[in-house]
Amino acid sequence: MRNPEAAALSERDLDRGVKHLMWDAAFATAVGALNSGVVLVAYALYFDASNKVVGFIAAIPLLTQLLQAPAVLLVERLRRRRLICVASLFVARLALPIMAVLSWIPDKGLALGLLILAETIHCSFNAVAACSWNSWVRDLVPEDRLGRFFAHRTIWATAIGLAGTILAGLALERAGDGGPSPVFFALYAGGFLASLFSTWHLAQVPEQLMAPLEVRLNLRKLLRQPLRDRNFRRFIMFLASWQFAVNFATPFFTVYFLQQLGFGMAFVMTLTVVSQAANIGVLRAWGRVSDRFSNKTALGAAAPVFIACIAAMVVASQIESRATLSAYLIALHIVFGASAAGVGLASSALAMKLAPRGAATPYVAASAFLGAMAAGVAPVIGGLWADFFAARELGLNVHWRDPAGLRTVFAFSLTNWDFYFLA
Repeated sequence: MRNPEAAALSERDLDRGVKHLMWDAAFATAVGALNSGVVLVAYALYFDASNKVVGFIAAIPLLTQLLQAPAVLLVERLRRRRLICVASLFVARLALPIMAVLSWIPDKGLALGLLILAETIHCSFNAVAACSWNSWVRDLVPEDRLGRFFAHRTIWATAIGLAGTILAGLALERAGDGGPSPVFFALYAGGFLASLFSTWHLAQVPEQLMAPLEVRLNLRKLLRQPLRDRNFRRFIMFLASWQFAVNFATPFFTVYFLQQLGFGMAFVMTLTVVSQAANIGVLRAWGRVSDRFSNKTALGAAAPVFIACIAAMVVASQIESRATLSAYLIALHIVFGASAAGVGLASSALAMKLAPRGAATPYVAASAFLGAMAAGVAPVIGGLWADFFAARELGLNVHWRDPAGLRTVFAFSLTNWDFYFLA
């Protein structure tokens, strides 16, 4: 009997598939720019969400990645990755038009609850799709092209995402504080339209068929297999600790900028645009570093810089001049975006390369599963800690007494989110 996996795709089919993957990335990124991140947090704050709720909402996309574990069984049993991915994404994106109409519900508590429910449905089916997508693309794209593929795909996606982010920022400035908001309706309706184009392009990508299933599957054994791989186990340990640190801090940047620093949504979205632009600017360079040297080289350079930027956020609250503060945050987000590009590209490519061809599903799912556990717990804990830190303040004042009297020559104080970001 002929093994369907032996029938390799032609170069023409591969190029056609990569082209559709680029278009899918562009439209999918537009969905993210219009319907997640800062926009989702702003929507929750529109319904008077507390820090705890903001932390929980930030955890939803991460905790739902745990569904990649049972999704492994689905992929391995059906062995139809394109079908699973496209069907799951279509169902996930049906939650977006529901989210679009929530601002017309008079009861803000009910609307917030429905927002959380819809986001959970959206992210859950996205997780199932991601499991099949990762395995599908791992077998589709040749190993020596993975670094360049992810670099080009991310550049293409981010370029479209920039336009969506700018549009969302301008729209959020007009959202207002009360009453039904056509702004959120427009953003989520636009996201749903973009998601339909994304799903269509993904459905056009060819699939490298999986070999027929010969043994009965056991989820525990499937997930244990990558954990026996010493190299892959080390990568997962890094990924989990990294995800915890990053997701402990970054989901609350929007709250920090709006509530403590007093900026408007337009400036907050401008920072997102600046970060994404910096991301695009260095992606090709990170891709070359990843392919020419190693993914570990890229990670070793980018990850410490990203973590240092989180700590450097504390300096913002010490700057009194509005112009200086704005310039500082813009510069910081340039470094944020550049370092995030290296970490994201290298970690994605490393996970793919460490997963053996033809058996990538459990490897990629294991990294996503354990990474999601660490990442999902972080903002939940963070939301609880945020209220604790809100009541704390630490000040340092250095005085000098001269004949004219006592003068303060240095003053430094940490309050609320300053403690949090240092933690």
